[in-house]
Amino acid sequence: MLTGRCHCRAIRYAVPREAVLHHALCHCGDCRRHAGAPMVGWAMVPAESLVVHGSPKVYASSARGRRSFCPDCGTGLFYANEENLPGLVDIQTGTLDDPAALPPGAQIQVAERLPWMAALDGLPAFERYPG
Repeated sequence: MLTGRCHCRAIRYAVPREAVLHHALCHCGDCRRHAGAPMVGWAMVPAESLVVHGSPKVYASSARGRRSFCPDCGTGLFYANEENLPGLVDIQTGTLDDPAALPPGAQIQVAERLPWMAALDGLPAFERYPG
């Protein structure tokens, strides 16, 4: 079972690992803007396999897209588009309790990827915040 939560713990969720259809890193501008991050990981699952405890707020981020987030801490959690992807929900994989348990299988919307994302391995790296 994969479990996750928002930052303040007001919303928790669970989904069977075998329900995950795919995990992709999205580079689109909408995901970037909503998450405040250079890209977002999404795991697609059948909606009926996702169990949510708490009440996320739903935001109409486009004509058909609906993004769910915690109304208390603002953590982005889910995305749905019933017209294009009926019966499916995307889970932001950065909110998993163990994000390393679900490696991504693809990158999508790379036409919108920030150019410097390809050179991250060349940057200085620190185990913790540098002193």
